[in-house]
Amino acid sequence: MDWDPPDTWSQLRNFLSTLPNRLPQRPRAILVVSAHWEEKVFTVQSNPHPSLLYDYLGFPEHTYHLSWPAPGDPELAETVVDLLGAAGIPTAKDHARGYDHGVFVPLMLLFPAADIPCVQLSLQSSLDPGLHFSAGEALTSLREDNVLIIGSGNSFHNVRVMMSPAQNRQSQQLGLEFDDWLTKTIASSTSEEVRERLSNWYKAPGAKFSHPREEHLAPLFVVTGAARESLGEKIFEDHAMDVVESVFLFGDE
Repeated sequence: MDWDPPDTWSQLRNFLSTLPNRLPQRPRAILVVSAHWEEKVFTVQSNPHPSLLYDYLGFPEHTYHLSWPAPGDPELAETVVDLLGAAGIPTAKDHARGYDHGVFVPLMLLFPAADIPCVQLSLQSSLDPGLHFSAGEALTSLREDNVLIIGSGNSFHNVRVMMSPAQNRQSQQLGLEFDDWLTKTIASSTSEEVRERLSNWYKAPGAKFSHPREEHLAPLFVVTGAARESLGEKIFEDHAMDVVESVFLFGDE
């Protein structure tokens, strides 16, 4: 898309394109928790050949013709259902759903060949941190099976602010304060401390300014649960559209 300035997203694009080089090995499959799918119970995409869901309005025509034809993985989907069920977490399967833009936009840059099977997992509509931590904990064994678990959201997601022509210093500072709190939280000394702090994310400086609603933060809850004792670290920070966005990696590189 055309942006002003033209390089608005260049740093993020370059980062995503090189991120696979930081992984210990090429994943055999990918599980993505996207901020753009909420259901009454955790729902797993079981479509063997997902299409793309162009779940946005008013964008340039060419953005409705993007392609990322990665295969689904019904076997992995069944494993996800089994793992969540064994933890007493209600689930459902969706055989028709395609990849939403929280999946295909970043993964077009991460894995442009679209040759790694991918499965999408919904959020649960309560967005309760504890429930999403528990879901992540139930899925942690997937990491040992070389499944890359991605939480696709935003560390800052206040669309009204992002779409404003310019932000005053006070607004920018609120976003920076929350990002600083989030970065320190992810790097806390114990996983218990990380979860305790994230469970009370809304009390953090700038929290409700950065996230009027927490659906873009909730994928991080799942990933944090799946990380278990592996602490995270910030591996990228970008400043675009007058806000700060950060990327966190959990586990050994």
